[in-house]
Amino acid sequence: MTSAPPPGCAGRRVRGRTGRPRSPETDRAILDATRAALVELGWGKLTLGDVAARAGVAKTTLYRRWAGKNELVVDAVAALFDEHLELPDRGSLQADVEGVVLQFAALLERPEAKTALMAVVSESTRDDALRARIRSAIVDRQKTLVLLGRRRAQARGELPFEESPAAAARDADLIFDVIAGAVVHRALVSGERVDAEWTGAFVALLLFGLAGRTAT
Repeated sequence: MTSAPPPGCAGRRVRGRTGRPRSPETDRAILDATRAALVELGWGKLTLGDVAARAGVAKTTLYRRWAGKNELVVDAVAALFDEHLELPDRGSLQADVEGVVLQFAALLERPEAKTALMAVVSESTRDDALRARIRSAIVDRQKTLVLLGRRRAQARGELPFEESPAAAARDADLIFDVIAGAVVHRALVSGERVDAEWTGAFVALLLFGLAGRTAT
């Protein structure tokens, strides 16, 4: 997503401080190390000390950037989403949605993405602050893909314009929940492949409804 900030800054408040500027290379090394540690150790055994050692930085470097493990892991997941999900114009709403579904499925096949996402979602069931951070750093940011796809479809005449900003926001929430929920459930809960055949059937159902899809 071209408008995303550098990986590692997604959804995080930047604390006012003096001194040397943040190093994007250091941020990337830390986030890469965080995901690698999650795959190897799991959430419970992961520590900031282990991440610092893997990234080749001092532990104080992590604490200057993140208040704790929750923030660090969420940003590590957010960076993956920012780097690997985008919505190029494929010429139609159906092609756009199919493309992003397949991208999302490919991302969830990566061990570091699967492990990190499942870890933060599981932990967030016991931590309201973590749940809020997931929403701001990951969910709300990725909803911009829904908004972009809808604007393109409206410009093509494939979708009507909403009557109010409130209706537009409600529709974006619903579309995101349907797509993300279906792909996560199939890939991570059911353990089934999200291939081109399933994606085509799912998007047809999403766009045309059960009756419309049956009729065609």
